[in-house]
Order: sequence, then C-alpha cells, then structure tokens
Amino acid sequence: MKRLIIFLLIPIAVKAQTNYSELLDKFMQAHATVNQFSGTVIVIKDDKTVYEKSFGKADKEWNIDNTIETKYRIGSCTKQFTAACILLLEEQGKLKLEDKLSKYIPDYPKGDSVTIHMLLNHTSGIKNYTELPEFFSSNIEQLPVSADSMISLFKYVPFNFSPGTAFNYSNSGYFLLGYIIEKVSNEKYSDFLNKNIFTKLSLTNTGYDRNDTILKYRARGYRKTNYGYENAPYVAMEAVFSNGALYSTVEDLYNWNKSLMNNQLLSPTSLKKMTTAYLGQYGYGLSVDKFQNHSRLTHNGGIPGFTSTTAYFPTENIFITILSNNESNTMGLAEGVSDIMFDLPIEPPYIHKEITVDIKVLDRYIGTYDGAFSFEIIKKGNKLYRHRSDRDDVELKPESLTKLFYADNEDKQIEFQINKANKVTKTFFINGGAKTEISKIK
Repeated sequence: MKRLIIFLLIPIAVKAQTNYSELLDKFMQAHATVNQFSGTVIVIKDDKTVYEKSFGKADKEWNIDNTIETKYRIGSCTKQFTAACILLLEEQGKLKLEDKLSKYIPDYPKGDSVTIHMLLNHTSGIKNYTELPEFFSSNIEQLPVSADSMISLFKYVPFNFSPGTAFNYSNSGYFLLGYIIEKVSNEKYSDFLNKNIFTKLSLTNTGYDRNDTILKYRARGYRKTNYGYENAPYVAMEAVFSNGALYSTVEDLYNWNKSLMNNQLLSPTSLKKMTTAYLGQYGYGLSVDKFQNHSRLTHNGGIPGFTSTTAYFPTENIFITILSNNESNTMGLAEGVSDIMFDLPIEPPYIHKEITVDIKVLDRYIGTYDGAFSFEIIKKGNKLYRHRSDRDDVELKPESLTKLFYADNEDKQIEFQINKANKVTKTFFINGGAKTEISKIK
C-alpha cells in the first residue's frame, strides 16, 4: 500500500512519459481492495483505449466474474437516450420543444405553463416522484404499474416552484417525456429506442431492461449492509421507465457517446441544444459543467444494486465510464480517474476511522457551502451532518481535527485548512480521491 500511495502522489513532470494505464490500474485496484469496488471501467482518449478492466463478481452466488461484456443497469444515464429521442422527434417535425405539457396531458395541473424544454432540463417544478414517501411505503417501485398510474402518483402534488424559474432534478419530468414519446410516435418507448437509436448505431449490448427476459451477461445487483452484501431489492422497470430502465456495457456507452458527438444521430443544432448549460448546469439528459477547469458532459445513475457514471471531456476528447453492480461511488471514482488523466495528484483510498473530537471544535464547520453543488453542514445533537434538500442527511464523522468523512461508505470527505486563529481559510471536497476546493458562503 505504501508504494501505491507514493506512486499516486508523485507529480509527473513529463506528460509524454506518463504510463496512464499503470496509474489507473493501481488506483482502481486499490479501490477494489479497500472499498470492494465491483464493476467495469473504461477510459478512452482520442478514440484509443487507455484503460479497460473489470472487478468483482457479476454473480456472487455462482462466483462469476464481471467482464468487459457484462451488462449493467445504468439508472439515470438512461436520460440522455430519452432526451435524444425527443430531439429526434423534433427533427421529424412531430413535436416542438416549446410545446406545452397540456397538449399531451390536457388535464395536467399548470400543464399550460410547462414546456417540453422544461421537462428536459429539470426546470418544470414538478415534484420528483422518487422523493415521495408513498413511492416506497406502498412498494410502488416493485409493481408493474401503467404509465397513467405512475403519473397519477405525482400529478396532483404541489409544484416545487413556478415552471421555468428554477432547477430541481426530477425523475417525474423524464417519466413524462417517455409518455410523450409513446404518444407522439405511436410506439412503445422501448421500440422507438430500438429502431431509432440502438439498431441504427449498432448498440447491440444496450436495451430496455425486463425482469422476465433472459439476458446474456447480465450482472446481478448487490447492496452493502452492516452485515455484508445482500441482493438488491426488486425494481419493476415500469416504475422507472424512461428515466432509468436501460442496461448497457462500457463499450456500448463509449460508442453511443462517439456517435452522438459526431452527429451520427442528431443534427448539430439538436446536439447544441442537448449540450447547452441551462439552469443548474444541466442540458438535456446531461450535466454540462467543468471539472478541474475542464469542460465536461456527464451524468450519474443509481438504481437498487447499481450505480453508473459517464463523463466526456470534449476539448481533450477523453471519455470515461464506470459501471458498478454493488452501488460503488462511481461518480467519485470517475473524478479520481479524471484527475489522473489530467496529471493531478489524488488521494488513494484508505479505511476511515472516527476519532473523538470536542463538539466545540466541530462547530466551526457548520454553515453553507458551494462548489459543484450546494450543501449545508448542520448539527443534530452532538453530531454533524451533510444536508441537502434533495437527499437524505448523511452523518459526517471526524477522522482528524480538520477532516470529516461521510458515514455512508461512499469514500467522500471534507477537509479544512485552519489558520493560527483557528479560523477556516480553505475547504476541500474529496470524492473518490479527487480533491476540489469549495467555498463557505455563510
């Protein structure tokens, strides 16, 4: 382990001599050892594979390894495919992005104020149905419910805000987009995808998942508990539909991204719409942001048992995808991999251990922070928590006087620099070993 730490932290002076494949392998092997990463990774630069490898088991009960051919559920990475379907229908003259939701669902509350454009970039204000308590308490996610029944779950829930005035990630919006695709095309969402995207682009290892289908090289999903791993709970694909029901492989996702960016599917005008940063640094089915000052198109996905991240850096022509079947922190891993590709130092994984710290010392960290996303550090009793309006609170445990780690096993930390007056001068968010500076705004 010492050799790993030293090797990763030594800056490389001559970029041409950097062995990225070796660096990436040491990084991923460490995460497989320390954090039990299970899944597949691919890194491609200028259409040449820099690194591609699988870790862990596709089926723990049968002791079957993950491989490059393993098919994983990709969760919300589905959204970029849904967005492309909508743009294809616009190019075909079958809809307009300015169309109101009321055109397709006449009785939808405020439907005459919500446009397809707003559904695509999460500015509709429609409540995210996966945040509704009844979605889980009634086991709706396990039922093969109709699209109409799913829409009725959130249809009459008050809006988060007036349509078009703010950003709030909403699976409901992308569920509605799937409904619109079916209504406009007069085809099932899955059939439209197969005919217009998967077959056209030869994405033979990507598809709409079905629980009753025999799917070659399908990975089973696992979830970590305090007692080890268990099989992930059952999810009906009807419940996630056009916001998260696809499966794919790392190579198919690369071929998808390449085809998309080379205008083999969409016109340059449509691609520009899809990759423009609107409110919340979100385009259509893709986040459009910067990582370490490099322009990035990215998305994460999560569905019980599986996590996924795709990241494309157009200026450098670097594509990264990490797919996991045990809910590993693929977003953090992708950022660590990105740092390696940009010759930046990263922090290798290690076991985090809580220490006892006077709560008065930790009080100085309470406040609101802003970086790639906004969050608060709050106190409940004598414990600190990371608070976000769209996520459950996560306890932050001290591992030193200036470093807190997430207690949810996601390999995330917050580190503080302190001056002689014990005031915080700088704050860093560490995700999968990648360190980025964030600001305390109040």
